[in-house]
Formats: sequence, C-alpha cells, structure tokens
Amino acid sequence: MRMSRTIALLTCTAALAAGTAACSGATKPTAAPGGGPGYEVTPTSPPAKGTLDSFTWSLYAEPYTLDYALAYDYSPNTVLANVCEQLFRVTPDMRIEPGLAVSYKQPDPRTLVYTLRSGVRFHDGTTMTADDVVASLKRHMDPETGSPWGSVFKNVDTIEKSGPLEVTIRLGKEDVLLHELMAASPGTVESAAYLARAGKDYGTPKGGVNCTGPFALDSWDQGSGITLKKHGAYWDEKLSPKSRSVKFTFVEDPAARTNSFLSGTSDGGYMIPSNSFDKLRSSGKGSLVFGPNTAASNIAVLEFRGPLGNLKVRQALSMALDRKNIIKAAAGGVGVPAKAPAARGAWALAPEKTAALYDTLPEPAYDVEAAKKLVREAGVAGRTITLATSTLAPEISVVANAVQDAGRRIGLDVRLKSVAPEAYSNIFVDPDARAGLDLVITQGYDNTPDPLEFYQYLRTGDFGNYGKWSNAEFDVAFDRANAEPDPAKRADRTAELQKIAMRELPILPVYEAPYSVFLGKRITGAPTGIAQLYYPWAATIGAAQ
Repeated sequence: MRMSRTIALLTCTAALAAGTAACSGATKPTAAPGGGPGYEVTPTSPPAKGTLDSFTWSLYAEPYTLDYALAYDYSPNTVLANVCEQLFRVTPDMRIEPGLAVSYKQPDPRTLVYTLRSGVRFHDGTTMTADDVVASLKRHMDPETGSPWGSVFKNVDTIEKSGPLEVTIRLGKEDVLLHELMAASPGTVESAAYLARAGKDYGTPKGGVNCTGPFALDSWDQGSGITLKKHGAYWDEKLSPKSRSVKFTFVEDPAARTNSFLSGTSDGGYMIPSNSFDKLRSSGKGSLVFGPNTAASNIAVLEFRGPLGNLKVRQALSMALDRKNIIKAAAGGVGVPAKAPAARGAWALAPEKTAALYDTLPEPAYDVEAAKKLVREAGVAGRTITLATSTLAPEISVVANAVQDAGRRIGLDVRLKSVAPEAYSNIFVDPDARAGLDLVITQGYDNTPDPLEFYQYLRTGDFGNYGKWSNAEFDVAFDRANAEPDPAKRADRTAELQKIAMRELPILPVYEAPYSVFLGKRITGAPTGIAQLYYPWAATIGAAQ
C-alpha cells in the first residue's frame, strides 16, 4: 500500500520522536511520548567490519508468495528486496537513485522513456534486455496475474521496447505516481524467459524466481525457511554481499520470536514485537534500533453498509480512542498519535511543506461524552461492529482491545474476530477474506514518501480501497494532484485529499511509530527503516567485529 522521485532529506528535528523523518546519520535521543526511555532514529546501523559465512533472519510470517507482482506486504517484500530489483531504488535515507534504469526522460507529460543498465545478469547468467522489462511490467496489467498493483497501471496505453536497452511507456493521461512507483514492486524486473518457463508456478517454492539482485533464491522449504545465496555476478560492486548466504526463519508467535533473538537462533529481524522492547534493550544480546518510517497504525473501514456507513459513528469511534494509552501498550511508548491516515514520514518529498501541511493539523480529539452523543444521534446504540484481530503482532491485539473498550464506552458492541496470522494478511489481498468484517487494523505505509501515494488507495475502485469507499470530490482532487509534476505544488494538492479523508474518515488514524530492527551482537550494517522493503538490506550486513 503503502509510494521523477528525488526525495530530499528531512530535517532532523524533534519530530523524530514520531520516527518518521529520514535523516542522515544518527539523531539526538528523544523522550518517548508519555515518559519512558528515550530513543533515537537513524537510517542505518553501524557499518560492518567484516564478512560472514551466513546469518539468520527472523520473519514474523512466511511469505505467501515470492512473485513480485503479488507481493503486497512486509514479509514477501523483505525477502524479495534482496533478490529482485526495480528500475529505481529507494535508499535507506529515503532518496531515489538509479537501479536497473540508469536514467529516464519525459519528452511530453504522457510519455516516459527509460534507459536501462547494460551488462546486468539474471541469477541464471542470462543478460537483462528491454524485452525483460516490458514483460515484467505488463504482467501487472494482465487480469490473469491478479496483481494488487494492477491499478497503478490504469493510465497506461502501451509499454514497448524502443531500443535494445530502452523502454517507452505511453499514458492516456498524466500520472506522476506511475513513474514514482517504478522504485517499488510495479517497477520490478524479472527474466521474460523465466516467467514463460515457470508459468503458474512462478514465485512459489516449486517455481522459484530468477531476478538480478545481490542474492539468489537457493531454497524454499515451505513451513520451515528460505535460504538465499550470494549472486557472484551482481552488477553493483558497492552492494556486493558481505555474507555468502542468508537464512530466513518464520516465527509467528511474538514471544517465541523474541526468545529466538535472545537465544541467538535468530541474528536479527525487522518489525520487532513492541512488548519485547524493554527485554531486548536490557538483554545485552544485541541492539534494538529505530529507523525512518512512512507507516501509521490505522483502522480501515471495510463495510459502509452497516453502522459505520454513518459518518457520526466513524467520528464517535475515533473520538473514543485513548491514543496515548494505546501507544504505551501497543508501541512500548515509542510513538505519537497519528494526525492523518498518511504518516508524517510520508511527506518527505517536499520537506519544506511538511510543517505547514501536516504538523499544523490538530491531534485527534479524545472525548467519550461527545462520542456517546454522536452514537445516540446516529440511532445505532447497541449495534454490532466486527473487528478483525490476530496474534500476528501484539500491537494488533492491543489496538483491537482498545477499540472494543471504546465501543463499549459509547454504546457500540464491538466484537473481535480472531484471524490466523497468514489469514490476516489475506484480508488485504483477497476481497473474500473481508466478508463479515467491518474494521481491520492496518499498517498503512508508502513505499516511498510521497503522501499522494497513500491517498491513491482511497480512490474509487482502487485495489487498496478495502472498504470500496467512494467520494467524487476526492477522486477529482486526486486526479488534479496526480497530474502535477512539481513536488511542492503536488504537496499542496495532496493536502486537499488529506482534508477530505479527515472529514469523511474512511480510515481512522491511530498512532505513528518508528520502524524497528534487532541486531544480535555478531552482526551489524543493516538499514533500519522501512526502505528495507525495496533496498537490498541483507547485502550490507556483515560481522560486527
């Protein structure tokens, strides 16, 4: 869901308490909201001092696919970031640099021409050409693929080879986000021949993948682990892996995952269970590090035909949430209340606009009595609302319980439906998995920090518009913003979308927190922020001593 991008570094200010600014180097320690230990946000951990034979990395869930066209969540992208590459690359400090494309030009507002890097080899030794790029991008547009990224290409008329190392995209109307998302899953390049050969098995344990990244897929033992091996012919010398292999384990239970860090059976992992922060900090077994984030914890409305179709009910539920206590319980005190669905860190494209367009927003109100009144006015007292919860992460359970309590206080019957970790992820990719649910807790994130990317998911008919919310004013404002090439002017237009979203509340903002990573004592060098979803983070990890 989560987005020409040249992203300026954010200024390191006290706003880093939200963990959403992308800064160069370490930041000053900041006090956690509501007290508690201070923390700092930095885009990278200390550089590696040597090489490793192998290290083990813990995922909170097994990837449901390694097909780049279907990857739409943290676990598959965390693996794929090291295996497959895009036309452009998001760096740890949230800039965009050339990837498999060395440059692009835009001869007119509806034409994009990409010049490809020469001599890039896939893991099977074949050489990347324009044919591979055309085939890879077009897969998103094929209904049989079922790509959640398909709507990104909605304005594309043609994708054609215009030279041995040149690809031209022609648009039906201007679309700034299409180009920006060439730095994320939509811009991934796979071997056309391999795609044809693997067929429907592509991206599965049987079919595998064959990309250009610094690591190749070595094995996938379903239910047990994934192993990557170093790609000896990798084109980017500065990202030549410092480890010969990476072993991924799948540990769904948060307590067991924490214990794997403490015992050393896992050398590290991203998205650490917040209820283990204190234990890991004081363990002496490694370092808990916080990085830049574009994500906010939100509650998405999935069903507008019931009580939540009434704006007063959505307003009431938002007003009844005690966000500061939620942060203490769900985020280990590390975070701030979210002022809007798209987090502060999603405003980094035009950082000079962030203060005026985001920071000036009021914090969400907490007023239980006013919320009760709205429920009475809506005539829905006692009505049932169903919210999905899961053991996937302790934060989900904490927020779910808080929503249930908030509903009880204002006269709503919020019932929790427990969903298995793998099934919880399906809510975001399979409309059938949303049946019977009114609300779901999300980590809404941008792949790259242009807030317009987040708000595209509220357009009528977009794949990421989970509740099928529709607002004509919003759609017109989105098209206006998406046709504006100047980042500063586009930020102003995106603020209009933010205003509509906060007025209509198809998504209830809850809190923002920094990205987290744990590094055992023997390793270092990992990027610490959400850019790891598309940056080959494992290549920079090496020996700490």
